[in-house]
Parts: sequence; structure tokens; C-alpha cells
Amino acid sequence: MALFNFLTQEIAIDLGTANTLIIHDDKVVVDEPSIVAIDRRSDKVIAVGQRAMQMHEKTHENIKTVRPLKDGVIADFRAAESMIREMISMIYGPKKPLFPPRYRMVICIPSGITEVEKRAVKDSAEQAGGQEVKMIHEPMAAAIGIGIDVEEPNGNMIIDIGGGTTEIAVIALSGIVCDQSIRVAGDEFTLDIVDYMRRQHNMLIGERTAEMIKIHVGSALTDLESPPDDFPVNGRDLMTGIPKQIIVSYSEIAHAIDKSISKIEEAILKALETTPPELAADIFKTGLYLTGGGALLRGLDRRISQKTKLPVRVAEDPLRAVVRGTGIALKNIDKFTFLMDE
Repeated sequence: MALFNFLTQEIAIDLGTANTLIIHDDKVVVDEPSIVAIDRRSDKVIAVGQRAMQMHEKTHENIKTVRPLKDGVIADFRAAESMIREMISMIYGPKKPLFPPRYRMVICIPSGITEVEKRAVKDSAEQAGGQEVKMIHEPMAAAIGIGIDVEEPNGNMIIDIGGGTTEIAVIALSGIVCDQSIRVAGDEFTLDIVDYMRRQHNMLIGERTAEMIKIHVGSALTDLESPPDDFPVNGRDLMTGIPKQIIVSYSEIAHAIDKSISKIEEAILKALETTPPELAADIFKTGLYLTGGGALLRGLDRRISQKTKLPVRVAEDPLRAVVRGTGIALKNIDKFTFLMDE
């Protein structure tokens, strides 16, 4: 058996709606957008990740771009399998191994996932070369990733705002005591911005432009202490059909995404309502932890803090908190085995 051990590689995967990250040998080796470009004629994958993202919304009739994950779960099985396989092959760069290794994988999944959706993740990973596939819930991985001792009898609330889902969970004694999983997150903010530009400015923009607006001037509050510079947006005028440019400010974008953020706030309050009193007492002391890409939204921590009257901390490098936790769980698989689903 020892002879074949070197053929088994260990990898931790954060299979996200917006980005997929892979840890191998304690390093983040892959950090790519979760998107695949497919040739319609041959049905072959022609690009994955960043290269496919550059093609997104710019393709002709022979090429289509597919985002295999929607709301945190697999929507297109074949595209997901191709994407996982291609991203795993990126680990080695141009030097391909002589023998294709088998993989021991830990993949993180949303806490509100159904058995059918869980099965789809497992099947996709196995088809992509996974010999042993284990799954860990995202809030648990995020808690481990930001350095919380999840085995302690202390309550901690994690709010993980990803691309497709927002996961809110109270964690104690290595388990999720109560959780809320809502399908309002980064993608919803992007759609809100597209919609706002159409209604307010009579201008049609694509998803990628809306994403850039969100990154440069996205805000949860209409008044920030250190506001970002206004951002020029290019798109198509809906009245004339001619390309044009307008300048948007962060306070406009705060209005655009206000409703979606309110839904996240409601879910946080709901999770706090269902928290047992002793754990609620712990949370009062420790506060709330924000992870995921959504945690980078300017002023979001302040807004949630005003709503809940609790301290809110943004994790260090929130984009990678989940994958770091998944990597730690993989490294200490014997210690964390009870946290994982087969």
C-alpha cells in the first residue's frame, strides 16, 4: 500500500459560486473564477477560470460561458466536473505528473444544502479524480479558518457572505447549533446594480461591469468616513442604443443594494432569535465574525453592528477564510473527522 501512497495527493477545495480556491501542501495554489467556456460545436471545454471570465458576455454563437454553480450548489453537473478537473490540473502548472494521482479531498458546502445537492458535489469530485471525498459546512470551515477553537463550549456566530449564499451559523462544541442559509449574497448585489443602472440611468451594463462597480464603489452605508472616488461606468444607452459613460458614487450603490443587505440583516436577527440563551451570552461578549467576499463591502460591519447592537469583526483576508479552514480540517482530518460528511 505504501508504494501507492505517493500517488494520493491531498487537496482542500472551496467550491464557490463566484470563485473556486484550492489548497495543496498548505498553500493556496488555485484562486480562479468559477466559470467555464465551452465550444458549442464540439461540446469541449476551451477555457476555465480567469480566461473563461475574460470571454464572459463577449462570446459569439459558437462559444458559451457557463457558471456551473448557482446559489452555492451545482446547477450544471458536466460543466462542474470539467471545471473541477481543469482547476485540479492547474495545481501542477505546465509540469504534468507522470502518473495521474488520486485525490483525497475535503470540499466545503453550504449549511442549507439538501441531500441531492450534496450528492451532486460528491459525484462531481469523484468524476474529477477524487478517491476519498469528504465535505465540511462552510461556516464551520470559516470558523476554523479565522482561528476560532470550535471544540470549546463557547458560542461564536459566523456570517459568511459568499457569491451565491449567505451562511449564518452559531458554532459551539464542534457543531452548528443553529443556522440560517439564505440565497442572497454577492451575485444578488451585482444584479441589483445592473437593475439600478437600467432604472435610474437608462443604461444597460453587463455582469462584469456591475462586479467592477461593486468592487470600486460598493458600500452598505450612504455615508462613509473614508469614501472611495467616484467610478466611471461604460454601457449602452437604452434610449439611443449608443455606448455612453456616466459617473457613479458609492452612495448611489448603497441605495441600489440596500434591500438585499436588509434581507441579510433579517436573517442575522432570525439566527440570533433561535440561539440558546447561554450561547447568546457568549455572542454578546465575542461579537459577530464576518467572512467571505461580501465582508469586503465598505461599511457592512458598521451597518450590521448598528442593527444588532453587537460588535462585528471582519476576518483577516475574508475571501480565503473558508478555504484556509478547509485546509486545516484536511491536515487534521482525524481530529475533525466528526465535522465532515461522507
